[in-house]
Amino acid sequence: MKLVTFTYNHETRVGAVVDGVVVDGKNNTKIPATMLEFLSAGSSALDAMRLQIDSGLGRIALEKVKLHAPVPRPGKYLGISLNYADHIEETGRDKPEYPSFFTKQSTCVIGHGDAIHRPKVSDKLDYEGELAFVIGTRCRHVPVDKAHQVIAGFTIANDVSVRDWQFRSPTFTLGKSFDTHGPLGPWLVTSDEIGDPHNLNLRTWIDDELRQNANTGQMIFNCYEMIAYLSQAMTLEPGDVISTGTPGGVGVKMKPRGYMLPGQTARVEIEGIGTLVNPVIEEPDSLYVINSTQNL
Repeated sequence: MKLVTFTYNHETRVGAVVDGVVVDGKNNTKIPATMLEFLSAGSSALDAMRLQIDSGLGRIALEKVKLHAPVPRPGKYLGISLNYADHIEETGRDKPEYPSFFTKQSTCVIGHGDAIHRPKVSDKLDYEGELAFVIGTRCRHVPVDKAHQVIAGFTIANDVSVRDWQFRSPTFTLGKSFDTHGPLGPWLVTSDEIGDPHNLNLRTWIDDELRQNANTGQMIFNCYEMIAYLSQAMTLEPGDVISTGTPGGVGVKMKPRGYMLPGQTARVEIEGIGTLVNPVIEEPDSLYVINSTQNL
């Protein structure tokens, strides 16, 4: 099942994409209106959505809706660094002994089709195509062999990074958390449709230039190991997003540098999920307008 958060006729809610249409759960009281509520409801919400799909009711053409990130404001958005051998090689770093995580602030999240802003404070705007998974069950101390049970589904992430800001701090957080620098989507594919998440082809293009071409089987720490490791330290909750690292081919390591430029388009494709597309623009001046009546 491809679950989406979408807006239609000025209302935002949860649906499912089937054969190019959105199945709308608006009039089904058993389908929660937000993705966090939907995931928290567990199997009852999934069953209700399956019945809605089978009913043939509530169809909206996909091109008539505005897609958002499947989870527009995750409680946690965690990324892992240095999780593909070829990316480690291109950075010149050592293979990590333990998974190394950083936080992307949830205000960075945008959806498929939304614009990535090149910030006014830097031109070192880079892409990182990644597989991401979303937690579906509140959990702690999850063993590796049970970790698949707590994943609601998988989506595509572009871990957009402002490289000079990223390396100002060992935590990476500021350079990973600029507004619009967390594209997710276009939908959340439930785990039952993915099968093995560790054998999916991943490719990233900037315009028509293929920059990254890998398979998720090349990850050093797999999805289940990440859950087991993280859940030793913190409670994972429905809607938490964990991005699984990027392969080699990032712009900062190209000669000359391959940073994203306004007017270009970033496109990340993962087998079995789909394609996440985001144009790149200059950060708009309008964001700096301050109400003149504000008491500063």
